[in-house]
Amino acid sequence: MRNVVIMSDSTCDLSKELLDHYHIPVIPLYVRFGDDVYRDGIDITTKELYRLVEERKCLPQTSAPSVGDFINFFKPYIESGNDILYIGISSKLSATVQNAHLAAQEFPQGRIHIIDSLNLSTGIGLLVLKACIYRKAGYSVTEMVSAIERLVPRVKTSFIIDTFDYLHKGGRCSALTSFVGTMLKIKPIIHVKEGGMIVGQKPRGLSKGYRILLSQLLNDKDRLDPDFVMVTYSDAEEAAAYLVNEINTHLKVKHLLTTEAGCVISSHCGRGTIGILYITK
Repeated sequence: MRNVVIMSDSTCDLSKELLDHYHIPVIPLYVRFGDDVYRDGIDITTKELYRLVEERKCLPQTSAPSVGDFINFFKPYIESGNDILYIGISSKLSATVQNAHLAAQEFPQGRIHIIDSLNLSTGIGLLVLKACIYRKAGYSVTEMVSAIERLVPRVKTSFIIDTFDYLHKGGRCSALTSFVGTMLKIKPIIHVKEGGMIVGQKPRGLSKGYRILLSQLLNDKDRLDPDFVMVTYSDAEEAAAYLVNEINTHLKVKHLLTTEAGCVISSHCGRGTIGILYITK
């Protein structure tokens, strides 16, 4: 049985320490400011992204790795005799998974397995980490694919948006919605559902929003997959520490992990965004 390399893309928002520990190669998406193009997490960090937004008074565009990028990404692992399991950002949010499928056709059939996470950020990362657990347990690549595909609809991804600026500038809400939301201090909670994003509750103030995120997790505690719970943030370290402390007070999980959102995810959600992500049984 060939070794299986588990891969993802930069939107999985796993820390470098986690990627190194579990030996997870990641292909970067792109962030573009005019003619300047950066590879997410390689040429630019989240802090540098926000600095450029302030300097240039505009949001970047983001784009998927090309088919050629994926061919070059997959090739050395296939040539070394490995099979590949790639788990990528939702096909309803990006062309990344589609391009991975096209690239896989350039290699022998059955060597590259691609899973559409129907998710984003550490909603992808959770699936990647579970795949690593299955690999260590001795699962074959086809067994891993089946197990992960069963988990895809069980990933709970919810996050709170602190500022409407990025939603408005990125064309994801109107100027009126942005103005009213800002005036009323509304902090919308976004849920990932069936691969897309929907607006859930609209609390006034971050503290109420944090309580909603925590209560959702605690309501699911009896059917929580205990391996991993993620707190993922973009320029919201204090809020992340608060949520971690609250979770530790009320729950026991094997790994409560805190990660920072990368540049692509941060380009769409903005500063102060924070989420709690987990898998249910």
